[in-house]
Amino acid sequence: MRAEIVGVSLQIDGVSIVRDVSMDVPAGTFHGVIGPNGSGKSTLLRAVYRSLRPHDGQVLLGGDDVWRDLSARDAARRRAVLAQDSSLDFEFTVTDVVAMGRAPHKTLFERDTARDRELVVTALEHVGMAWAGSRLAATLSGGERQRVFLARAITQQAPVLVLDEPTNHLDVRAQLELLRLVKSLGLTTIAALHDLDQAVSMCDGITIMREGHAVASGAPLAVLTPERIADVFGVRAHVGEHPLTGRPHITVAPLEPDTHSSPKDSP
Repeated sequence: MRAEIVGVSLQIDGVSIVRDVSMDVPAGTFHGVIGPNGSGKSTLLRAVYRSLRPHDGQVLLGGDDVWRDLSARDAARRRAVLAQDSSLDFEFTVTDVVAMGRAPHKTLFERDTARDRELVVTALEHVGMAWAGSRLAATLSGGERQRVFLARAITQQAPVLVLDEPTNHLDVRAQLELLRLVKSLGLTTIAALHDLDQAVSMCDGITIMREGHAVASGAPLAVLTPERIADVFGVRAHVGEHPLTGRPHITVAPLEPDTHSSPKDSP
């Protein structure tokens, strides 16, 4: 399903946070939204998953405006969300958490069906968490819990997946495994990311934000040039090929020379 953000502006308590941002995410592609802290990435995604209504502009999923054309339940059938710090207030088992993904497809007191249970089991197997079905979700590690929340999104069977900095607080292995799992789903994905190297290697398209504006949007290597990285993020960057994977690769360093390193030719 195609996702479109068309001229979206957002305010919080009367303060303009996002201004006239547009992006086009073709069906089945992975689109990254990157930018410095405070650039408006997470605020923009709140408009996509119906948490903050745009002051102006439209968010379209499959051509329908999620705020004007769809009810909250209908919107939930089209998009699922994986946040950066998903939390649970009660002691739910992993199976309970994943089964919550079926809520948009059921009435208030409707019981789970055999099909619902099958979807839960399949989703847990897909993310490698079938062993943890009876465990309390609160007892899992951060990476394991994010896998469980991804399984919940899978059971929701929404064609669009929104990720709000999902790898925060995860170790490097858990980050890479989570993004690999997301990529393997083949869903239309919009993800706010911090890591430039992960963005250039995983995304089909990228939008760079700064101070609430989209400063560039397009193919990763066309957008993430060393010059633009220096301008937006304030770091030097080398863009090349990863020696292990062959994928595009970005390494960064401070703009100023490292004064703590000794010259190579020092005696």
